[in-house]
Amino acid sequence: MTTQHPVPTVDDFNARSKGHFPGHLGIVLTHIGERTIDMQLRIRPELLAPNDFLHAGAIVTLADTASGYGCIANLPAGAANFTTVELKSNFLGTARDGLLKCHARMAHGGRMTQVWDATVSHAETGRTLALFRCTQMILWPK
Repeated sequence: MTTQHPVPTVDDFNARSKGHFPGHLGIVLTHIGERTIDMQLRIRPELLAPNDFLHAGAIVTLADTASGYGCIANLPAGAANFTTVELKSNFLGTARDGLLKCHARMAHGGRMTQVWDATVSHAETGRTLALFRCTQMILWPK
């Protein structure tokens, strides 16, 4: 899929996160591939729920950010932006410490929508913690 302008680099995306929610949480982009994105998030006490397990919102934010940055990197030529219109998560496990890894891949890339699937896993154990899917609506200039 062609893009309107050059795809941002890993450093561009990480700089873009600063001062915004992904940067506040500590989400870091590690790799941009063809229709794929890899991100990571170090678990800290602030990301735990009051039950002392990882807050589901931290996992969703990691997966949604990976999918959103993947969408930006793969916008059709002439598109202005995107917005998430639907998301779903299945939680398979949790963690209290360590590093989260997220691998997102484009399942569908159309003119009006993109669908992204993401898997969030615990780096040290390799255990899958969540499966995530979202639909992005492509926004066009008026």
